[in-house]
Amino acid sequence: MGITASQVKDLREKTGAGMMDCKKALVESDGDEEKAIMYLREKGLSKAAKKAGRATSEGLVTPYVSDDGKTAVISELLCETDFVAKGDDFKAFANALAEKIAGLDVTTGDAAALPEDVADVTDLIAKLGENMGVGRFAKVATDGVLGVYIHTNNKLGVIVELKGTDDAGVAKDVAMHVAAMNPTCISSDELPQDVLEKEKALYLKQAMDEGKPENIAEKIVTGRLNKFYKEVCLIEQAFIKEDKKSVKDILGGAEVVAFHRLALGEGGGKDAEAED
Repeated sequence: MGITASQVKDLREKTGAGMMDCKKALVESDGDEEKAIMYLREKGLSKAAKKAGRATSEGLVTPYVSDDGKTAVISELLCETDFVAKGDDFKAFANALAEKIAGLDVTTGDAAALPEDVADVTDLIAKLGENMGVGRFAKVATDGVLGVYIHTNNKLGVIVELKGTDDAGVAKDVAMHVAAMNPTCISSDELPQDVLEKEKALYLKQAMDEGKPENIAEKIVTGRLNKFYKEVCLIEQAFIKEDKKSVKDILGGAEVVAFHRLALGEGGGKDAEAED
């Protein structure tokens, strides 16, 4: 049967496939649009498999915040080039992904923690022609206050959860601080004992190598340990907007319950949560 230009155009608009691919799909499917779409999807699966080994070092970190401000998500969608990451189709998928995650019973993880249909990027790969994948995500649902910050390049995002305040501005400021300063934990109480012991041993050796008496060396260890806390513990860090104050100072009695920080492509553990 003859395939009209209108049929090809309609199929192309629905699938994003090339004009000749759409025409061939319709020919192979005897003009049946649904069969043609399936044909193109099957072809897309083949293309996606060929692209699967290619590096995905670009992409977006995308936020979603519910209308009531009580649920927030940041999610990572990866691709090969910044050009594709800036495209409308990629952005639309990234936004939809974050919103879908908000409706799921999940907290933090990666594509493996999501339903297959949510993490499936096969059609997007076929449409845009690059290897892609869902990376990590973080979701927080709370009765407290959430602060969400996405850096201007959309490659870094943070969620901060506070309790003991209703000031969303403070939560946003703390999220911005976490983005800039990348703390390891919320407070020194969360630092593993083996990490502390290694730091103490290092500082003691440094002091002894400098020829300090043991009683002085112990004081030096305490001082350097306090400096270490100010480098890695969120509430001990100097606040980026007002470095004469610590983050604890600007919280005004509020408590940081949790923070989640995603930097594009970083992977492997930049999230931190307070213990109950």
